[in-house]
Amino acid sequence: MFVTSRGQTVISLDVPVQFTEIPAGLEIVSQSAKNVSLSIRGQEGLLKNVRPSDVAVSLDLSKAKPGESTYYIAREDIHLPKSIAVTNINPSSIKVLTEETSRKTVRIIPVVTGEPEKGYSVKSVTVTPARIEIEGSKRDIARISAVKTDSLDVTDMNETFTQELKLDMAARNVRSKNSTVIVQVVIVPAERKK
Repeated sequence: MFVTSRGQTVISLDVPVQFTEIPAGLEIVSQSAKNVSLSIRGQEGLLKNVRPSDVAVSLDLSKAKPGESTYYIAREDIHLPKSIAVTNINPSSIKVLTEETSRKTVRIIPVVTGEPEKGYSVKSVTVTPARIEIEGSKRDIARISAVKTDSLDVTDMNETFTQELKLDMAARNVRSKNSTVIVQVVIVPAERKK
């Protein structure tokens, strides 16, 4: 949206909210808004070159305690190119729910797809390490009993092999010090039926 008067233009931008200085041992569970709509004013020539990536809204959570808190967005929390002014912030505050970090040890499930070469079969699949410690918010950790690996295709294989695989943590709001594991697939000649 553009509004021009006396060489000054006003545009609206949707900018993601970033959180900084989150205390160790605290997790963000939810926030009332992921983006903030900003109206900014400046010379038309300057504003034409402003991209959303040039603008940032950063909220300092260094004083956060477990529970829900409201953070008001001040002009100082908005990082803009010089000579551009903020005329409106919507919403002007964000509610953030934080919890203490929780940790849990879970097993790793290797994901194996495909079939070995004809006349061979998968005898066993082992993962090293077999379990890992994950951390995140209490509610996210409670939902997880195991973590899967990326898939490993054994199509047309005819011998035992070992491969490093990434853990599939993408859809989950948890972390682990381990991002990969070693998976060994033991492939043996299939037993002939008598």
